[in-house]
Amino acid sequence: MKTPKDPRHQIRQEIVKALFAESFTHQSGINDHVKKILAVQDDIDDKIKKVAPEFPIEKINRVDLAILRLGVYELAIDAKEPQKVVIDEAIELAKEFGNDSSSAFINGALGKLITEL
Repeated sequence: MKTPKDPRHQIRQEIVKALFAESFTHQSGINDHVKKILAVQDDIDDKIKKVAPEFPIEKINRVDLAILRLGVYELAIDAKEPQKVVIDEAIELAKEFGNDSSSAFINGALGKLITEL
């Protein structure tokens, strides 16, 4: 069973925090995981637009967007983790950092992405 002390979960928390901060202004000293995500951010955002067309990127809550970017990267580009693990982690991050509807939104968007992959 995953715990909040799981090192993989803690890494994902740091990635979400960095992506969130990056959405406001360029950050220095970002880690390699975040650099890889930012390098393909346009591709990730295109995938988000397809799975959540009713929500323009600029209108999505920035915390939710950071979690979605990480989730889309892990599902569609990196694809090292099982899909179920990625979605479960994204939902947990949404419960930690997002609002009441964040986890449902992220679950729906990433679930739709899986059907399209």
